[in-house]
Amino acid sequence: MSVQAYAVRDEQRPPDDVLLQVVQRGLRATPKRLPSWLFYDEQGSALFEQICEQPEYYLTRAEIALLNQHAGDIAGVLGPDVRLVEYGSGHAIKTRLLLEHLVNPVAWVPIELSAEPLRQAMARMSTHFPDLPIQPLAVDFTKSLRLPVPPRAPRRTVLYFPGSTIGNFEDRDAAQLLRKMRGEMGDNGGILVGADLKKSRKTIEAAYNDRAGITTAFTLNMLTRLNRELGCNFDLGGFRHRARYNAMAGRIETHILSNRDQRVQVGRYDIPFREDEAMLVEYSCKYSLEDFAALAATAGLAVQHVWLDPEGLFSLQYLTARAV
Repeated sequence: MSVQAYAVRDEQRPPDDVLLQVVQRGLRATPKRLPSWLFYDEQGSALFEQICEQPEYYLTRAEIALLNQHAGDIAGVLGPDVRLVEYGSGHAIKTRLLLEHLVNPVAWVPIELSAEPLRQAMARMSTHFPDLPIQPLAVDFTKSLRLPVPPRAPRRTVLYFPGSTIGNFEDRDAAQLLRKMRGEMGDNGGILVGADLKKSRKTIEAAYNDRAGITTAFTLNMLTRLNRELGCNFDLGGFRHRARYNAMAGRIETHILSNRDQRVQVGRYDIPFREDEAMLVEYSCKYSLEDFAALAATAGLAVQHVWLDPEGLFSLQYLTARAV
């Protein structure tokens, strides 16, 4: 197992006082909202893996189909001697499909806030690629990163951002993140990013409202986490999940709704909820190819290549710095 800088710590949550401030500020706002990273405690991460296996959740299947068809071509575009820096690596199932085609990769740098999925991914990857240097970072990829020194000089650094996580950011924040990535990739580097595409409302909404109720459990697990970590008293039976597609904005909007008039203790604050009051917990933006090219341009990036799955549901796009 070629693992360097093995400094994986459980950093999936900020200190209690910071977490409490974030939650209190969000619940006292109008309208109420909480950040989507609160989904990903250990249970939330496990539930998300189950979501990816649901028949309605097309995104993972489409991305795997895309890689099965195009990974060789993608690797050819990236070239040999790549250092692959992966944002939000999770269990890295899709990453293996890409690494199998890369020629002489310098290192894989998985960046994952949740420590246990990171450990598991590293163990699996070292089995498949025993000679691949692995340099994990258990940090928040939205913050400034200090990448580890590579074991040898790479031909280029490619930041890999799979899935559709870029869509969880509003356009302004997504552009800011892409600008940060542009600085981290270096002059000769690139960004390989997944972007979910616009399609029928029926298909999109079904993906976020699976019949088995896994997404509902995932959403409401956020309240369980707040009860456990902050001593809140959310009654899970008093809230419900709702995910609807806003066609004008091009995004799924996920809310937690209150089933009745009620009050919840959050630290020293007694937070009132009205019946049917909605608390925003996540956006999932969908793009046309033109939408995403425009977003990339605001971050000083240009789309060099686009790959689609056979059904045209999902895209992987390779971005490089725009010529000045």
